[in-house]
Amino acid sequence: MVATCCHTIRRVAGVELDHQRGGAGDPLVLIHGIGHTWRGWRPMLRLLEQSFDVLAVDLPGFGYSPPLPTGVESSPENLADAVERAIDAAGFQSAHLAGNSLGGWISLELARRGRAATVTALSPAGLAWGREREWAAAILRAERWLARNATPPDAALRNPVGRTLFAGVTFARPWRIDPDDAVEQHRLFREAPGFDRTLEGTIGAQIRGLDAIRCPVLLLWGIWDVVLLPRQGRRFERLIPNAELRYLKGLGHVPMSDDPELLGAAITEFAARVEVRPVPEPRAAAPA
Repeated sequence: MVATCCHTIRRVAGVELDHQRGGAGDPLVLIHGIGHTWRGWRPMLRLLEQSFDVLAVDLPGFGYSPPLPTGVESSPENLADAVERAIDAAGFQSAHLAGNSLGGWISLELARRGRAATVTALSPAGLAWGREREWAAAILRAERWLARNATPPDAALRNPVGRTLFAGVTFARPWRIDPDDAVEQHRLFREAPGFDRTLEGTIGAQIRGLDAIRCPVLLLWGIWDVVLLPRQGRRFERLIPNAELRYLKGLGHVPMSDDPELLGAAITEFAARVEVRPVPEPRAAAPA
């Protein structure tokens, strides 16, 4: 495949989706969680682009992507629609998918639709019960409130101790986050216009149709995840055919910067089990 590399804004169903694309090989789509952006995958991009044609997207209402139109619920299904159209626009018939938290839920929804060759879900959302939902929502709302009302100075976010204080809930090793990324991602989280709508559209919902997934699924769960508790991984494992669950030491809820080498290798090795079929070339018309 031909290597590509771009960072552009693509119009998809009335919504402009910011994305990063680079590398060569089988297609791989990266989907972030609520409050995050594709930039959270930066620690892993070079590793993944050695083996894949990587498309990392910003969900509507996050990063530099505007939210879904007024009146359209920012639900996992509607967000999956936007990602699916981005997959189509990239020319992918199917792709390996990797998603974190809400991105894991969206990846599994796309797999249910038959758009995934494999799925690697990092602490996927969608099966929290009762007080677990309230707990996760409380953490997310608290982080959002702090970001908007008690914004730390950039100098604090550039300092390993400051990053630990301000990002230690969702990241197990926040001191490993690149200082410039920490500043940019904190600003984008604070300003994200889709946060409240998306939290409202997801926190009371539950993922369905997992038994219809036919592609291989790898579930990766950091044992230091305090947002979506690791015990939830067993529920996904029971409901998804051909699912494999691995608990990982030293990783938190948003693990991409905690140990990018470990996660990159896990995604690459798992995806290598299934070859993505290329889009068939259109047949030439028969001569008259």
